[in-house]
Amino acid sequence: MSRIVAIGSVRIGRGQRLALLAGPCVIESRRSCLDIAARLSEFSRSNGIPLVFKASYDKANRSSLTAWRGPGLADGLRILSEVRKKFRLPVLTDVHSPAEARAAAEVVDAIQIPAFLCRQTDLVVAAGETGKPVNVKKGQFMAPWDMRQVIAKIESTGNRQILLTERGVCFGYNNLVADMRSLLAMAETGYPVVFDATHSVQRPGAGGDHSGGDGRWAPALARAAVAAGCDAVFMEVHPVPAKALSDSETSLALRELPALWRVLRKIHAIVR
Repeated sequence: MSRIVAIGSVRIGRGQRLALLAGPCVIESRRSCLDIAARLSEFSRSNGIPLVFKASYDKANRSSLTAWRGPGLADGLRILSEVRKKFRLPVLTDVHSPAEARAAAEVVDAIQIPAFLCRQTDLVVAAGETGKPVNVKKGQFMAPWDMRQVIAKIESTGNRQILLTERGVCFGYNNLVADMRSLLAMAETGYPVVFDATHSVQRPGAGGDHSGGDGRWAPALARAAVAAGCDAVFMEVHPVPAKALSDSETSLALRELPALWRVLRKIHAIVR
């Protein structure tokens, strides 16, 4: 039985309802962010879905120097604060330095450690020290059992509010695969496990100056992960994925979310 991690009013873990972590990959503008949040909020309330809104104020690991990174820390946190207050949604965002972790903790409900940074000790410890729930994305280069060392770093701060997210593992060049055994291995730590369906179908750097991907496979992998017993599903969503400024080839269209979630919820009910 895993621990229960509370992000605002959303409780994630064994015995709880399947939770959804969703939002745009990156904040493209205040208007677009609020629009997506409004639609997700209505979807959540109408269907009784435990929802955590996720968006990045800065994508620090873009392939190209000229790619859109986001509005930056100050403006991004202001927008996320507005989302949180206006729609009464718990908010999650990723951080890239100890200073950012401390600043973000003043605004958001949970801190996320990006996959590429999950072994950065100072960052991981700083996130733990905020006292906020910490969602750690497993690096594409790591085995699931290696996450025990990351957990130990966070636990050293006294923080036990930890989520572990699977987002695919490197399989040769420009390719990821999703190994469902990873969900089971990470669940053995006793912490809730999240499956990142949209990043797991990414093809890092395959677009030359951007990451490609096979977004059409994300729903199938989400179904498989829920059947394997994950506690929450992470998906980047966008009104028109082809026009998204980040992860355009892997984001899920907002209009496709209701039908997919009905299936995921049925699968979760059977597994549960």
